[in-house]
Formats: sequence, structure tokens, C-alpha cells
Amino acid sequence: MGESPYGDSYDGGLRKVARVVLLDPDDRILLLHGHEPEDPADDWWFTPGGGVEGDETREAAALRELAEETGITEVELGPVLWRRMCSFPFAGRRWDQDEWYYLARTTQTATRAVALTELERRSVAGARWWTCRELARAHETVYPTRLAELLRRLLDEGPPAGPVTLDPEIV
Repeated sequence: MGESPYGDSYDGGLRKVARVVLLDPDDRILLLHGHEPEDPADDWWFTPGGGVEGDETREAAALRELAEETGITEVELGPVLWRRMCSFPFAGRRWDQDEWYYLARTTQTATRAVALTELERRSVAGARWWTCRELARAHETVYPTRLAELLRRLLDEGPPAGPVTLDPEIV
């Protein structure tokens, strides 16, 4: 296992990432609004989360990233819902990631980015709570791309018995 220039842990060339599917008491999901640092019109929505640092667990990374990106610390972290391999260009380089999505619930709905990296400050334009219906009707780009369908299934059926492997996404 190696390290990226950002201190993230890599395994076989893949950046180990923990993401959070954060739901409020009304079953709304929190998404961050991201964009290319040099092109705010090239934008998308995504779940909070980021790279595992050093020898921290994915659970610890999920909670740390959520706190840094949203200021939300009152969280009940649940099981891993989904796993996904993805590869995408961002900020002048290609990112190859092994992402684990954790279910979490909170009653704390006010958000405030408290510890963004320099790159995040240039590429994250805020956060928004979405209902499943809003997500299903959205014309914006959302990652993972089937998030509305995945969220609907989660709300209807509850968490899967074990992590579901999503189709790889290569952008």
C-alpha cells in the first residue's frame, strides 16, 4: 500500500475512499456540489467523503471527512451499503478510486465546511439536502449515477444484508 501526494492510502493503484450516504429525519440525502477548479460550469453533485489517510479505518475516514466537509458530527454510522470502482479526470489528473458508501443518520441538518483542503476550497460550491423525488427528477449530474434508484431501494427495503457492488464508472 502506498500514499498519494495528498496523504491518502492507495492499494494497487486505487485510492481508498469512504463516502457517506447521510440521511436526515425526513429521509433527505445530503449531497455536495462540486465542480472543476478552473471551470465552475463543469459541475456535479456527490456524497460527502474522501480518501483514507495513513492507517485509519474506512469508518474513521468517513466520519472525519463528513465533519471536515459539512461540520456534521452528530452521526449514527451504519453499515457499508455499496462498493464502487470509479475512474475520472479531475483537477488535471486521473483519479482511480475504490469507494465504500456508509449509511449514516443525523438530526443535525445545518452544514458548514470546517476543514476543506485547498483543492476542495476551489472545487466545492456548497451542500444541499435532497428528497428522493427531487433526486429522481434532477437534471444535474449526480455520482454515483444511479443514486436516485439506489436511495429509493434503500428507503423502501432498508440496508442490504451485505455491501452491494455497483457497476464501475469510468468517466
